[in-house]
Parts: sequence; C-alpha cells; structure tokens
Amino acid sequence: MSYADKVFIDMCRDIIDNGVSTEGEKVRPKWEDGSFAYTLKKFCVVNRYDLSKEFPALTLRRTGIKSCVDELLWIWQRKSNNVHDLKPHIWDSWADEDGSIGKAYGYQMSVKHQYKEGMMDQVDRVIYDLKNNPYSRRIMTNIYVHQDLHEMNLYPCAYSMTFNVTKKNDSDKLVLNGILNQRSQDVLAANNWNVCQYAVLMHMLAQVCDMQVGEFVHVIADAHIYDRHIALVEELISREPLPAPTFWLNPKVKDFYEFTPDDVRLDNYETGPQIKNIPIAV
Repeated sequence: MSYADKVFIDMCRDIIDNGVSTEGEKVRPKWEDGSFAYTLKKFCVVNRYDLSKEFPALTLRRTGIKSCVDELLWIWQRKSNNVHDLKPHIWDSWADEDGSIGKAYGYQMSVKHQYKEGMMDQVDRVIYDLKNNPYSRRIMTNIYVHQDLHEMNLYPCAYSMTFNVTKKNDSDKLVLNGILNQRSQDVLAANNWNVCQYAVLMHMLAQVCDMQVGEFVHVIADAHIYDRHIALVEELISREPLPAPTFWLNPKVKDFYEFTPDDVRLDNYETGPQIKNIPIAV
C-alpha cells in the first residue's frame, strides 16, 4: 500500500465520521446551480510524508503528475498569474477576460524585495539561502499578502512554505525538509494534487542545492469535504490501495529555472479508475 493512500483514507474517514458540518451557516462557495456549497470540515489536519522513503502519490485514483507540475512551475518558476501561461484549465473560473487572476500566486513570487544581499524575489531568496545559509531558520515564502488581497480574484489556499535543513547522522549530506501551510483545502479535488506538487518542489530544490529530500509536512487549517463529494469520497476510500510508484527527476538539471514537466516521471504507477466530472464549488 502507498503510504499516501493510508494518510488519505484515514483523513477522509476522520472528516466524514467526526467532522463539523457547515450546513445552514453563512458560507461563500456556491455550486454551479447557485445553491450554497456546504462541507464537513476538520480543523488543523497535519499529514507527514518521508520523501526519502517513497513518493506520496495516491494509487486509489491517478494524480496527473505532469499537469500538477506544470501548475507548480507556473507559480514558482514562471511566476505567472495568467491562465494563458498554464496548460491545465483549473484556474479559468477565477480569471478575468485577459486571463489574469489578479495579484495572486505567481505574481507574489515575482515581486522583488530588498535584502542585505541585494534585490531578490521569494524563490531566489529561498535558493540563495539553501545554498549559502542552509541552517537558517528564516527560509520561507508567503503569498498571503494582506495589502494585495483586494486585487486577488482568489485568496491563496496553499500560501506558505517553510524550509528547514538537517543532516543525517551517518552522512555529511544535508537533508531538506519542508512545511506547506494551507488555509483551506477541498480534499477530494485538491489534496493529493497539492501533496504531489510540493513533494516535487522539494525534490527539485534538493537536487539543485545538492541535498537529499527529507520530510514533507502538510498543515491544513480547514480540511473539508463538500456535501456533494461525500459519496464520491466514500467510494474512493473503499478501493484497494496499490504499491507506491517510483519517482524520477531528471538528474541532469542543476538549475531550478530549467526544469520542465517532462523532467518529472512516476514509474510503475498503477492506480484505480479516475473520478470524472467532480463538481467544483466556486
């Protein structure tokens, strides 16, 4: 069984059995037919994955690794906030007529800030510190910028990464660990998508900074299953999990800005059938 499957099954079971319902409360999201989208939710779900042991892709259903990597690079590498620069169409509902989602996600990564070492954006600052100050406790990003929220078509869900470097006792190799903070997550639609994205990010950063990957911790403040997703989730977590796939990252790439989705691959990735036409609350 993939460890990611166990984490996902346990999380979903806990939300369905012990979660709090928002039915009848004042909520923002609506379904396409205009009715309010209520959820079962759990506060502060914390999931931990040891990336040195296996890649955390679900086998209960397939996660499209190249598509989620394309979105990751859209934010972290291309630093774009325009859906025309992105192959998947997951952001189309929040884009304006020009394709912009406002001052969100990639826009915040592109903004340069003044540091003692010079002008850098958040991504370049992370890479600089991992290479030059690996034991710093200040290696992090944050795209939940209050002064720009009114110009964002959607407030960031996954908004902060904190990196922390350790060392294995039996090796001089540095180990890269990371924490993803997420204010809100649609568990069925987005959980493993985000987990795979940021696991790939950690593999990429570890490779270009000459480190090994360590632990990835995912902290979700509001982990929820929408009312119209509950039956889909019940069916999904009743499936038989399969062994985890093998992760491959092109070892020739040593510059973060040279990675493409084709440099990432999941080998021996066997999964259950895909769930199609998942309704999305907006």
